[in-house]
Amino acid sequence: MLDVGKWPIFSLCSEEELQLIRQACVFGSAGNEVLYTTVNDEIFVLGTNCCGCLGLGDVQSTIEPRRLDSLNGKKIACLSYGSGPHIVLATTEGEVFTWGHNAYSQLGNGTTNHGLVPCHISTNLSNKQVIEVACGSYHSLVLTSDGEVFAWGYNNSGQVGSGSTVNQPIPRRVTGCLQNKVVVTIACGQMCCMAVVDTGEVYVWGYNGNGQLGLGNSGNQPTPCRVAALQGIRVQRDYRDCSLSLHTHVCGQDAGWARVHVGPVPGSVRDPPAPHPLLLH
Repeated sequence: MLDVGKWPIFSLCSEEELQLIRQACVFGSAGNEVLYTTVNDEIFVLGTNCCGCLGLGDVQSTIEPRRLDSLNGKKIACLSYGSGPHIVLATTEGEVFTWGHNAYSQLGNGTTNHGLVPCHISTNLSNKQVIEVACGSYHSLVLTSDGEVFAWGYNNSGQVGSGSTVNQPIPRRVTGCLQNKVVVTIACGQMCCMAVVDTGEVYVWGYNGNGQLGLGNSGNQPTPCRVAALQGIRVQRDYRDCSLSLHTHVCGQDAGWARVHVGPVPGSVRDPPAPHPLLLH
């Protein structure tokens, strides 16, 4: 049984229902929505259903778990969610489904209508297998098995990486400095993105008002830019903090495992901006 005791929303589930939970994702501004899978490979949702983010076809709240029949037979490989909230989900077969808040085209379906049911996103992805997804507040990012990155949605700070600040309604490949690179992992902040390539280099783009991109300045970056301050440090795996900054696990030359923090120094809001990566032991 998965330990979900710290999330109050699970108090709405019966003991029998809790026993069947294998994976769960709590989301929403107050943790008022949840999507979970069972040991029987069924997908259930529960909660306030803001903007149809539960994918049930309506905007009605539900205090009882309801099976997400539109994804019947699909197995979840990974999922992420934005602030709206909107959901981006990849299946084990590499398909992408999105639903929920869509005022900024963050669902990638070419509209700004909220998505009440999961929509299969195939534009520019039809021959691709998606292996990782990430969401900013109102933009979306996916990584394919051949190391390409696609982005769409809100783009006021260049977070889609297209070189402009025009919103992107459908998936668009992020190129520029990533054109001939093989990306191995991705992450999103609220309005910025990060990609790590197979050589261990880190590329960032989007909002940079607090120096969170680690480029040595506070100007927004509309296309991918390599973090030069990490020269000689091979990044191997990342984890993400969607509020302020991007963190990475790195393996230095002879230092073993360490952490690199890109952006504002962790701690109180009074901490001064650090526009360069800092090594955190």
